[in-house]
Amino acid sequence: MVEKIAHKLTRRPKLVALIALLLLIPSALGYVGTRVNYDILTYLPQDLESSQGERLLEEPFHMAATSMLIVENMPAAYTNDLVNEIKKVPNVSNAVWLSNAVGIQIPVDFIPANLRDMFYAGEATMMIVQYGKSGADEETMEAIQAVRDICNEKCFLAGFSVVIKDTKDLVDRELPVYVGLAVLLSLIAMSLTMESTVLPFVFLASIGMAIVYNFGTNIFLGQISYITQAIAAVLQLGVTMDYSIFLYHRYQEEKTRYEDKRDAMTQAIVAAFTSLSGSSLTTIAGFIALCFMRLTLGRDIGIVMAKGVVLGVATVILVLPAFLLLFDRQIEKHKHRSLLPDFSRVNGWVVRRRRWLAVLFLLLFPPALYAQSHAGVYYKLDEALPQDMDSIVANNKLKDEFDMAVSHFVLLRDDLPATDMNRMEEAVREVEGVTSVLSYHSMLGSGIPDFFVPEDVRNMVKQGGWQMMMVNSEYATASDQVSRQLKELNAIVKSYDPGALITGEAALTDDLISTSAVDFQVTNYISIAAILLIVAWVFRSASMPVVLVAAIELAIFINQGIPYFTGTVIPFVSPTIIGCVQLGATVDYAILLATRFREELQSGKDRTEAITIAATASDGSIITSSLVMFCATLGVGLISEIEIISSICTMLARGALISALVSIFLMPAVLCVCEPLFQKTSRGWRQPIPVREHRFRRAAHAS
Repeated sequence: MVEKIAHKLTRRPKLVALIALLLLIPSALGYVGTRVNYDILTYLPQDLESSQGERLLEEPFHMAATSMLIVENMPAAYTNDLVNEIKKVPNVSNAVWLSNAVGIQIPVDFIPANLRDMFYAGEATMMIVQYGKSGADEETMEAIQAVRDICNEKCFLAGFSVVIKDTKDLVDRELPVYVGLAVLLSLIAMSLTMESTVLPFVFLASIGMAIVYNFGTNIFLGQISYITQAIAAVLQLGVTMDYSIFLYHRYQEEKTRYEDKRDAMTQAIVAAFTSLSGSSLTTIAGFIALCFMRLTLGRDIGIVMAKGVVLGVATVILVLPAFLLLFDRQIEKHKHRSLLPDFSRVNGWVVRRRRWLAVLFLLLFPPALYAQSHAGVYYKLDEALPQDMDSIVANNKLKDEFDMAVSHFVLLRDDLPATDMNRMEEAVREVEGVTSVLSYHSMLGSGIPDFFVPEDVRNMVKQGGWQMMMVNSEYATASDQVSRQLKELNAIVKSYDPGALITGEAALTDDLISTSAVDFQVTNYISIAAILLIVAWVFRSASMPVVLVAAIELAIFINQGIPYFTGTVIPFVSPTIIGCVQLGATVDYAILLATRFREELQSGKDRTEAITIAATASDGSIITSSLVMFCATLGVGLISEIEIISSICTMLARGALISALVSIFLMPAVLCVCEPLFQKTSRGWRQPIPVREHRFRRAAHAS
């Protein structure tokens, strides 16, 4: 069946290429139509109380996105006019300043202390701006920009929703640079390691089409995260380049056996389908493991990248052959000698010292594991952004001038007795780190009739049977102090209303910390178990998968442990993603070496000769593959101003090199030393294979 399809594909390469190009049109439309989510906190499990509270802020309060506008050294009349102008902005649901509650004619000294302390700080005043949609919604971002356009240079817009807006603008500016740099550096790497000047361009054209197909089909997911958008293209380029290299190498081999290059390509496609459908499983398993995170950001990345690998394999099987046939003459015309060195001497040195290197392999585990488990991570999302961004500057002003590092939103029944509200608010104000409290009850004061409260103020804090209390804190998000503060606040408010909910950036981030700690363990265990099973099935061995996975896990521990030795604190999501992706993407290096080692043993060679030949034959492919992954991700890691993206890509680039070094310098020694164990615990380990099948299998793993 596969051979018949391959035969038809090779007879009409121009038609195949044309269809592939036409498919780019709907893919491009799908890419444009896919929404990008810039708020990581929306990926928290929806059964958490902080997530439930966030939904209540969105409906009925229309307050899921709230920002604070600081106005410095401007007269009250200007601020009052500004409030009225902001209210007219589309998708702004409300804007509240003191003029809404007490008017601008009343001197500041006569304003109730709780309101004065919240809305005034020296010569600066603050207003609260609410938006009708969530902070990650496109309409909210447009409203934020419109509010900024109304303000002068003495106004500073703060809040998490404003940070999301600035993050979007930064990603949109950087994304074309990410892709361009990844392509350029990958071209350089392939030009140095491949034997044709034209071939890298053909490969990149094919992979580029697979990337567009992948991004276009994301429309069926509804949306993807900005992290997925930023890293998916370069990651897909890095992990699927191997497939193109394999097909080309097999095609070159088959050309020596067939007069018609189309027949040679037919056989290459059959071999590629058999080999790649199996070898890609480890990479897919690594990405699928991310889908088991409770933080659904992992599922977002995992689905997109697993789909990218599948589409990458499909493009190599169905589209790349047409391109190679169409450009075969140009590829052959511009051939040159590969610049990769001969590794036979290195491998001879490794084999001679195999016992010492095997001991070194074991000795590296304790320090690497210790460093990996003690590397510092942070969860405060705005720490991953440039500190000169407008929103970060405004947030710092809010903290320094108004003692508002963060705001907690407490949602309560609106029928709580006034006496209970009095006692609860008093207890909340006594909590360490709380700087101010704003609620319907505190604004109403004692003895003031309900109908005296302006409607827009009442709508801000009382809706649909709920009332909202805003508690401002001097403690930073993701700090130990704010975590303790939230626990204390939760105990207080639930003693008066068991159904009360606390939400806001700090509460959501606190849940993010506890959720991510579990996710890191779960995804690692699942990815390791899945890949162990796949490798065990491939080799029919009980011991081989343990050794191969252990080798790449060592590379992962070293990679994740480097920040401990350098004193670098990394974003919380980086270790989780690296643990799954590096294992799935680079375990192929070890599989390639082990497969060739077994084949040489089955052809009758002793283990030292077999591992020397296997290592020398595999090193070029390992280096090419790791260099492409390194180059595809390094540029993004170096230039991105968003540290979450920069950290992930830097660690992926570093991880590719570390996995390659482990595979080249340690794995041959370990495989040679453990060969007697493999023979006892594997099925048909040294069983001779027919010459024809041996030639086929060797070619299938040549890349």
